[in-house]
Amino acid sequence: MHLSGSITALATPFTAAGDIDFPAWQRLIDLQLEGGSAGVVVAGSTGEAAALSDEEYSRLLATAVQQVGGRLRVLAGTGLSNTAKTIAQTRLARDGGADAALVVTPPYVRPTQAGLVAHYLAVAEQGGLPIVLYNVPGRTGCDLQPDTVAQLCTHENIVGLKEARGDEERWSALYPLRSARFSLLSGDDPTFVRAMRGGADGVISVASNVLPRTFNRLCALMREGRADEARALDAQLGQIYDFLGVEPNPIPVKALLGRLGLGHGLRLPLLPLSPPHAASADAFAARCRTLEAANS
Repeated sequence: MHLSGSITALATPFTAAGDIDFPAWQRLIDLQLEGGSAGVVVAGSTGEAAALSDEEYSRLLATAVQQVGGRLRVLAGTGLSNTAKTIAQTRLARDGGADAALVVTPPYVRPTQAGLVAHYLAVAEQGGLPIVLYNVPGRTGCDLQPDTVAQLCTHENIVGLKEARGDEERWSALYPLRSARFSLLSGDDPTFVRAMRGGADGVISVASNVLPRTFNRLCALMREGRADEARALDAQLGQIYDFLGVEPNPIPVKALLGRLGLGHGLRLPLLPLSPPHAASADAFAARCRTLEAANS
């Protein structure tokens, strides 16, 4: 398995009553298929995985796998704060038909780097799926260091890294670890084009929920060596990236999805987008429609 291109970290649509909006979920997946996305992540942090029951998790995954029908990769978020629970969740994802597991560093518990090595090796050997390491220290309180990635990336069942730190020093240390069987994927939308210019394979994106065609286009331009065109297109997205950070993810992207008819609810403790940002959400939803039409 070699992961590349634009992979969307799907938001989970909820109804106003708080139930999963499965018709909206199916429309969101169709949007990714039509937009040329290379893959989707089901029940990652953008998908509010912590708010899902095991039954909901399994049904979301089964619906996605069935609808995708092998046309793109389906990754399942399985990372939890305990190794045994992460292994169990990864097996649940395997049984649901996922192609791979996206395994975030254990949130909150802040293991040592040696603990991270032991954790990931156990999941890789016992979880039953290829795994993608996921580093997002701003959310987990734990930073997976490049030297630690170097210890893990040769394992046959560890197939990639989603790195959410966008600084160039971090990426410079990671680029040499890329191989035909170990993918480097940016987890930071505003800097992913720069990461691809340096050698990353693609992006696992929040913005591509609402901009799948545009992100597919950006990745295609980078693969074709048309970096100047990619940078010009990416520059048009700067204000959208800023908007997606005005409140914690996935609140802003769900505000855009709601305006595009793709579900809108959230589960506590997350609340809907604050009223002062509503006009911006209206404007950026319209901007997304325009960009998608231009890049179809």
